[in-house]
Formats: sequence, structure tokens, C-alpha cells
Amino acid sequence: KCRYALGMQDRTIPDEALSASSSWSDSTAAKHSRLALSDGDGAWCPERPVYPNDAEYLEVDLRRLHFLTLVGTQGRHASGHGKEFARSYRLHYKRDGHQWMPWRDRWGNEVISGNENTDDVVLKDLGPPIIARYVRFYPRSDRVMSVCLRVELYGCVWKDGLQSYTAPLGQVMPLVPDPVYLNDSTYDGSSVSNRLHFGGLGQLTDGVVGLDDFTQTKELRVWPGYDYVGWSRRSFPEGFVKMEFEFDQLRSFTYMKVHCSNMYTHGVRVFHQVDCLFKHSLATAWEADPVSQQYSVNVGDPSARYFTVPLGGRIGLFVQCHFYFDSEWMLFSEVAFLSNVVDDPSLPVSSHYPPMVAPPHPSGHNLPISPAFDSSLSDKADVTSNLTQADLEGEAKSGQPIAKDDSSNTSILIGCLVVIILLLLVVIFLILWRQYWQKILGKAQRRISDDDLTVHLSAPNDTIVINNTMGSNRHSNRYERILSGETEYQEPNRARMKLPDLPHSVENSALLLSNPAYHLLLATYAQPMGRPAFPPPSQVKPINTNACGIDYTEPELAASQPIFQNSVPHYAEADIINLQGVTGGNTYAVPAVAVDALAGKDMAVGEFPRERLIFKEKLGEGQFGEVHLCEVENPQDLLSLEFPFNVRKGRPLLVAVKILRSDATKNARNDFLKEVKIMSRLKDPNIVRLLGVCVRDDPLCMITEYMENGDLNQFLSGHELEDKLGGSPSGRPTISYPTLVHLGAQIASGMAFLASLNFVHRDLATRNCLVGEGFTIKIADFGMSRNLYAGDYYRIQGRAVLPIRWMAWECILMGKFTMASDVWAFGVTLWEILMLCQEQPYSQLTDEAVIENAGEFFRHQGKQIYLCRPPACPLAVYEMMLRCWTREAKDRPLFQHLHCFLAEDALNMV
Repeated sequence: KCRYALGMQDRTIPDEALSASSSWSDSTAAKHSRLALSDGDGAWCPERPVYPNDAEYLEVDLRRLHFLTLVGTQGRHASGHGKEFARSYRLHYKRDGHQWMPWRDRWGNEVISGNENTDDVVLKDLGPPIIARYVRFYPRSDRVMSVCLRVELYGCVWKDGLQSYTAPLGQVMPLVPDPVYLNDSTYDGSSVSNRLHFGGLGQLTDGVVGLDDFTQTKELRVWPGYDYVGWSRRSFPEGFVKMEFEFDQLRSFTYMKVHCSNMYTHGVRVFHQVDCLFKHSLATAWEADPVSQQYSVNVGDPSARYFTVPLGGRIGLFVQCHFYFDSEWMLFSEVAFLSNVVDDPSLPVSSHYPPMVAPPHPSGHNLPISPAFDSSLSDKADVTSNLTQADLEGEAKSGQPIAKDDSSNTSILIGCLVVIILLLLVVIFLILWRQYWQKILGKAQRRISDDDLTVHLSAPNDTIVINNTMGSNRHSNRYERILSGETEYQEPNRARMKLPDLPHSVENSALLLSNPAYHLLLATYAQPMGRPAFPPPSQVKPINTNACGIDYTEPELAASQPIFQNSVPHYAEADIINLQGVTGGNTYAVPAVAVDALAGKDMAVGEFPRERLIFKEKLGEGQFGEVHLCEVENPQDLLSLEFPFNVRKGRPLLVAVKILRSDATKNARNDFLKEVKIMSRLKDPNIVRLLGVCVRDDPLCMITEYMENGDLNQFLSGHELEDKLGGSPSGRPTISYPTLVHLGAQIASGMAFLASLNFVHRDLATRNCLVGEGFTIKIADFGMSRNLYAGDYYRIQGRAVLPIRWMAWECILMGKFTMASDVWAFGVTLWEILMLCQEQPYSQLTDEAVIENAGEFFRHQGKQIYLCRPPACPLAVYEMMLRCWTREAKDRPLFQHLHCFLAEDALNMV
């Protein structure tokens, strides 16, 4: 995600931000060092030879802290006249304008391999990444020769604002047979008496999240425990580890997120309490009242997890936190903050939700003692870690905070017993409720036909096998059922608009489906790229079934359509719902009749020459496959494939490639091929299209569209709302309210197409929407596979992941997925858009609290919590969002009505 060009090539970085130790002439000054440009004499060239001192440098001032993950270099080509390039170079950087620090890789090497000629661009991944404002390039040479350099920096803005942290040195855990080194190996600051780190950043901010087993790591050729920094309780007689965090500006803090190991079998537990103090400057004293939070964790769950510590909008430049041991060892892999810059500390800080009240400071706590481990300080050399992800966005899977009373431990015991009793009552109630619905379903009379729509959940291997319902008793309740008799999708009495026919390849199939919103899309997508322009309606109209002023024709199924009892609910149901496919992305809940219709047909896309794929980066992975971001050079040469050739000539085409690994099971291979056939039939302007496949040889691949601006979540988080004067006080890219509404209208249009096919997406969110040129939106399905968004999903015993913050209450409590539950998720997605993806839905709630809130929606006693109204959201739009979150699925609006409302009425509500 954090690999955006920062502006050397497109001149976002001004000439004034470039400087150098020297230059041969003004035509080779620092301002001519821009990658892929040939200004002046084509590059920056120092006045003196770089050999043997390596003292000449090119300096870039990024004007604010950035997270740097990649650098690119190029020599001086100058239309074939240049012959100078740097075969290697070093990087120095600084954050505060005072101390320069050398960059080293994980093995301690400072020298980076450079170019072999004057024209090729060489990209170097920075592992570990750099957090800096100033960067210097020092070109090197092994002999006296002239060198010239053009550069580009890649990364993103460092939103945390954290400049340094101070912490005790990590220690060594003496496990058998090999000790585990838990020191901060990438820390770039200083140390005091070999006991304390200060003035720098390291592994706690590198974006690399540790595994459940802290002795394992994804990095190659590193020692056990590399991903974690850890401390032994024996070295801290006061019972806690103290850490201080220094920020770039005075900030209001919303929460702190800490990723901890909980491998209790090795004496490692998460902290049971944290106290945080604040102060406004280095000279002032710490505030007297700390923010205190306690946690209770499932002792039998050894998985690592995030903990969210609400900080209640407290203001400070420095934060000091005390993390209290709950066992012999405590291990952290990441610490991150969500905060906002405060210009005037005397003004109250606004918040999207009321600040959480911290429980009182406890008088004491009995710490369970695990088998003793001797600890010693690590002598390990300074090595580095590769970047996997910088922004830690998403909610942590943490235990529910429990307030602790100062009086005695008796009240804690009573409270725990009350909670256990309540949980048992809830479980009994859910069992009785499930038996009630099973009784109704058992009595419902219906005909078993090929039109029953099912999706079979294969629990043992976390894959989804799409099949028919013949002999439904074979699989019991491990089926998801989507019935075609939904009343809200019945065919209207009068059809005023004829829809286009299906392609010839499927016109004889049993699934005669087309897009009911097709003609509505024409007006939207016939407009030129840029700011959207919708014809304003004569007046603001409420959401209703005639919002578009036309009726539409629903697709007809087979002539012998089954008739269902009205009392039979139309939903998908399973004991444990698993939404992931073989490559890690979510899978659609697809009607079995659609799969049967496609079973005897060839794939509707051509074989793609896999040698034309140029790997860029891995986007995500699943149990049996991976998703890669690739480029296709000169796509216009592939005339036999259905490629979108609306790209500039000579410009490579970005594609997402789903790859099935060679160790995949037979069922996984069948599911992959079924997904290919289904994807080949999804042809809508707002759905990613399948462009080609590689199925003649292993590994099997499918190539789908990918958009140049990435996913909508990351795209919007880098923008801010345009003010009435059309400017931005911070200088960041802006986006207007009409454009945000246009984005939502496109998502509603794409979902209307899926709903017309009776397809249920089940993971609609901004992370699953891609953004192209001119704010074009296409709905995708591989957000679940990306480690970047792991915090957006709730894991059930390691078997399934669920996006509970986007799911309707009936999905969470009863596993029912319908088009109406997709409408609920659309309301949350629209909320994300109007919030510019600056906050996760229900960010003030833990995952367990979100599930409890779903129970409140079910009980319908007025205690349920709704998402707040975004600042840029008109009241009528928010009321429409609330309709998406109504308790009864039948009362939620249809996607075609949502599209019409956003495409017409909502634009007049600025």
C-alpha cells in the first residue's frame, strides 16, 4: 500500500526542496535529479569525483515526515549523450533536522546496488523502511570516475506523527535448544548504559506484525524472535515496562494500538493493565491523572492480537505508558497511535464519539507466576527487517476491558460470575431461537428443484464448494441457501423498458439474467472524465420505489419456477460461515442454478500468455493461493483478449493475478475453476472484469482488472474534504462532496447488477472497491486476502474471518446473508466514504462489543448503537443510511433505489 511516488518525477517535490554538496554546473544541479526526466543536461552530477571519500550527496527535503519503502535510481542518459551512472550508493536520513543516520539492511550493510547503465531504472526495497523528512543519496564508485544520478522516493505520509520512542532494551529468552533474541534490532536511535533506547524508532513502528508463535518469522535468515521486542518481569521489580513516545506536534490522541504475543505455553502473556500520562512540552511536568485501562484475555487462546487503548482525546506532545506484566514475559511487535494535530491546546477537541471513561487506578494485582526464565541483555548487531505494511489500520482483536474496583478482589469475582451467567443465558437463548427457525423450516412445504440456490461451506479446508441442493440432508446445516422467491425482487406488473439481451454464449443457459439498472448507468458513464456532472432534479425527493421515475424488468428464470411459502426466510445459513476462497479473497454466494448453467460451457475468456506478466508486489494470500499485482507491457498487442484499452499507448496495464499454489487440494482446484467461470460472466461497468486465464499449465491463474489508484480506502484516506473556497488548508489533495456521492452511486449501481443475478457479495467495503481514472469505481473481492486489512476482520478460532463491523446483525448472530445484508454493508461503506476513510466503523468498540451491539439490534429495545452522522453528510443522506440499518431486512431499500437517490437527489443536498 505505502509505495506511492512522492513527487520527484511529477514535480510535487519543488526545486527548492532539492540540494547537493556540489554540482558540475548549473545544468547538472540538484533540481535536474528527477527520475525519468531529462531537464538541463539530464541529471545531477557532482563537481568532484566520489572516489574514494564518498562525500558527495544529493539531498531531498520532503517537508514532513514520510514512511519510505522504496527508492529508484537512474543514470544520465541525455538522449544517448550521457554515459554517467552510479553502480552503488548509500542513504542517510534524519527526522528532526539535527542528526543524520545511515540506513542499513537487516544484515548491517549500508551499500545499495545501483545502476548498470544510463537509462534503466533500478528500484530498491528498503527493508527496514525509513521514517524521515530529509534523505541524502551518497553515490559510490570503486575507482575515479564521473557519476550522475536521477532519483525517486516511494512511500506515504507518516500519519502517526511519532518521532521517537524510549524503551528498555529487549532481552534474551533462554529457550532450549536455541535462545530467543527479543531486542529491537532496527532501532536507529541511541542507547544508555546498554539498558535503554532513546531518540529513535525501530521494530515497534516498522509495520511488520509478529506471528502467533513468536519463535517463527516470515523473514528469511533471521533468528527466532526477530519480529518481537520483549522483556522479562524479573528485570522490572516495579512490575511494569515504561515507554515514552515523542511526537512531531501537539496532538489530541484517540487511541493507541499495541500488538502483543500471548503464547502462554512459553510464559508469555499480554499486559493486564496500562496507564498513560501526557505532557505538553519537554519542560512541563506529566499530568497527574493518567488514562488507565485493564484487560481480561482468554487464557486458552495463544494467538497474538492487537489491543486498543482508548485515550479519550487527551492532548500532549509526549506520552508515557506503563505496561503491567501478567506473566513472566511480555512481547510487543507493533505500537501505533491515532491522533489529530492540535493548533490551540486551550480549545476542546471534537470527537466522533464520546470519550471512553478510564477505570480507576488499581491498588494492586496478583500476578500469576510462570516457570522462571533467566534474562540477559542482547549483544546482537543492528540488522533490519523488510517492510510488509506501514499503516496499521483496523480494529484489534482484544479482550473486553473490565473495570476493576479498589475495594477488594471479591467484587471482581462476583462481576466475572455475573458475566458468565449472562453469556450462558445468551447462548441458551440463541440455541432456542435456532431450534425455533429449524422447526419452521422443517414444516415449510416447498418443491426440491434445480432452482434452489445453495452454497456449500466446506469447513475442514476453509474453501467454498458451490453446488446444487439435491439431497439436502447430506450436508445438514452446512449449506448457505439463497432462494429465488424473494418478494422484493419479483417481476413487476408492467415493463416499460426492455433490457439488452445476454451475450450469445449464455443465451441458452437456465440463468437468463441481465442488469436491471443498465439504462440508468448510461447517463452516468457517458460523461467525460473528471468531476462528475449529474443533471439536478427539479426538487429533492425522498427515497421511494419510484425515485427513478421508471419501472424495470427483472430477469426471468426457468419456466417451472418453484413457489415458496411466505413464512420461509430467504437467507444463507451455516454454523460457522467462512467467506474466504482459495486465494484468500471473499467468495460470492452464488445461485446453484448459475453454476449448473455454466458447468457445461467453456470459459468465456482466452488463455493469457503468462510470460507477459511482470510481477510488482504481492497483494495478499489465502490457504491455497495468492493475489499478485502485475503489469502487462503493451496490452494493445493482445487483441484476442478482452482487455480495457482505454490506457495511454505505451503505458503498462495494471492487473491483479490470482494464483493457485501447486499444493492445492482437488476441491480447491475445482473451486478455482468455478470461480473463473462465474467471474467471466460478470460484465458491468462497476464490477472488476476477468481479463484472461492461464489454465493449460500449472500454476492456474486468473487475471482481473486492477485500477491505477488502488483501493478506495487508501485513496480517500490520502484526501481531505474540499472547503467552500475549493482549497485545502494543509495542502493535501482535496475531494468534493459531489464526487463522494458519485463514488457511492457507482457502488450502488454495481451492487444492483449483482442483486439482479441474486448474487450476494458478503464483504462490501471501501477496501473492496478499486479507484480508476476520473473517479471510476469497480467492486472487487480480494480485500480479505490482504494483510493490510487483517484488523478489519474478526477471526473465529482460526477457521474463518468475518468483517463484523460491516455485517448486518442477522449475519453475525445467525449467519444469514442476503441482498438485504449487502444493503446494510453498503450503508457502512457509504459512511466510510463520507468520513474519507479516516476512521474504522465502530472504532470506539472492541470486536466483542460490536457482536454485543448486534444482539441489541436483534432485541430491538432501543439500546443499539448506530454509526454517527459524518460531518459532510446531509441529514437526508444520513436518514437513507439509517434505513439501510433497519432491523427488518424487508424494510431496507433496494440497490436500484439507492443508486437513483445518490445519482439524482443527493447531489442537491450540499
